[in-house]
Amino acid sequence: MVTTLHLARQLLGFNTINPPGSEADCMRFFASWLGDNGFDVSLSSFGEGRCNLIARLPGAKAGKPLAFTGHLDTVPLGNNRWQYDPFGSQIEDGRLYGRGSSDMKAAIAAFAVACVKLRETILAGRGALLLITGGEETGCDGARALIDSTQLPDVGALIVGEPTANYPVIGHKGALWLRCETRGKTAHGAMPELGINAIYLAADALGKIQHFSPGAPHPLMKQPTVSVGCIHGGLNINSVPDHTHFDVDIRSAPNLQHAIIRQRLTSLLGESVTVSTLVDLPAVLSEQEHAWIKQVYQRCQPLHATPLESRVVPYFTDASLLLPALGNPPCMILGPGEPSMAHQTDEYCLLSRLEEAEQLYGEIIHDWMA
Repeated sequence: MVTTLHLARQLLGFNTINPPGSEADCMRFFASWLGDNGFDVSLSSFGEGRCNLIARLPGAKAGKPLAFTGHLDTVPLGNNRWQYDPFGSQIEDGRLYGRGSSDMKAAIAAFAVACVKLRETILAGRGALLLITGGEETGCDGARALIDSTQLPDVGALIVGEPTANYPVIGHKGALWLRCETRGKTAHGAMPELGINAIYLAADALGKIQHFSPGAPHPLMKQPTVSVGCIHGGLNINSVPDHTHFDVDIRSAPNLQHAIIRQRLTSLLGESVTVSTLVDLPAVLSEQEHAWIKQVYQRCQPLHATPLESRVVPYFTDASLLLPALGNPPCMILGPGEPSMAHQTDEYCLLSRLEEAEQLYGEIIHDWMA
């Protein structure tokens, strides 16, 4: 009998760090596993070593299928030394260690195994759809490629297995990543008065951005945020730099429009700064009173000691792009990973959460197929 833990450990054995991505080997393994377990599977490439996967269990009953999504790429290991092999899927003190254990290969294993164990129920019901992407960590590149290359079906509901410690989450902030460029005039460093220093122009712009507000707070997502993540400028110490660029990470809410945020920031920075968009992912928020959302909350409640509250997360997911392509169904972010362990050194997922997730996904599948 296939187990979630065994599959999770197999997925963790693949290095899918992004960049560069290289999800193809892991994706081909998983496609083979799904095919051996009764899924109709298709793979699609979106670059050298890059891959997405769609797996279907068609249903006999009328109605839209239940969809699950997750990404197989992971972030880099970081500079700190790992105590545990990041690709060794070691188990110690009730924890499964490895890069991607919480974010989010454990969740993918849990919902895949839940579907396999309930395969006959799904086939007799409304069916299930798995959307497994690459390239999520760098701005949902895989999901974007999947949508551009494939006509996705409408689904009844979508579960995103990102790390929530099995706490139901109904939405997440949007992400607007902007590149700001300044251009000056080069000159010898001994005669800077003959040039225009692009770094000084950038410094003026950074001072303005530090006090820029994208807009009003949202009742659930609270205050939008702005962060400058990197800056590049100059070629050598003894030349006046003629080009600088820096990247701005803005996290928004459904009450804010990205086009207006960008327009306001561009006006604030003035003609000396050129602004271009790197990533534009809208916020996601499901209706709290939707019947399916309330049903999932009821399934999750026994796993938590206090009454569940409506929650959102600040990070983005593939749901930003997938939801419109799937017919804008209700969406729940729900996975066994520990949110605090995502992107961390010695990342782990609790074995207890992994077991809970498989059972929880199974209950949600049962409800959907009834």
